[in-house]
Amino acid sequence: MLEKRSAATKQIAKAEQFRALHVPGKPLILFNVWDAGSTKSVAAGGAKAIATSSWSVANANGFTDGENIPCVLAIDNLRRIVGATDLPVTFDLESGYGDAPDAVGDAISMVINAGAAGCNLEDSFPANGKLREALAQVDRIRCARKRADAANTAFFINARTDVFFQKPPEQHDDAMVAEAIDRASAYAEAGADGLFAPGLADITLIAHLADASALPLNIMITDCTPPTRSLAEHGVARVSYGPHPYLMAMKALEGAARAASA
Repeated sequence: MLEKRSAATKQIAKAEQFRALHVPGKPLILFNVWDAGSTKSVAAGGAKAIATSSWSVANANGFTDGENIPCVLAIDNLRRIVGATDLPVTFDLESGYGDAPDAVGDAISMVINAGAAGCNLEDSFPANGKLREALAQVDRIRCARKRADAANTAFFINARTDVFFQKPPEQHDDAMVAEAIDRASAYAEAGADGLFAPGLADITLIAHLADASALPLNIMITDCTPPTRSLAEHGVARVSYGPHPYLMAMKALEGAARAASA
């Protein structure tokens, strides 16, 4: 019993620690991992927190992204990641493994029980990437928040909006930012703690979103994303690397194997 209480106390402390790391202008850098081994390497590299990438976790286990890896397997992998580090861990839950709010709530409970300090929760359908209606996503986030609060942790729900995946970067405009701002406001009222806007790379639009969002902004690094220093100067609070660390590692592994076979 004392051991369980100690673990719960540590989890609460990690969640509070993770929450405090989200500072606009001084972004939390998350070099995403996919298993316990990559977690240890990233932690040794000076990370302040650990974040999984669903794409990387899926591919490392022989699946494609989009909730094709069974939830039980993904949660078991999360549990091993949490056990490999003393740092707070945030889990990429994709779209919550279910359309209904209660299904999302069940998934949140599993993530918390595995020891995570937070999660990402997408507002698009995993089958086709289309956006959910904002009100439907609000209901899902509200249920997730209730489950997290019932667990008595400061669990951080990073509400991912896929507004900027609906068009290529060169077509992103103020109207799309306005929709993301509206969603951020609705998601904040439902209990979300952060806004994740992958796909957005234009620094002017990023600055507008960071300034107007009701939630601290998370941007994902891509080949066309401005440098981290610029993101910080324009109010970003969190920077993620997504699948890039995994792709870098696999490219290095392939290169080494090719050299050994030559």
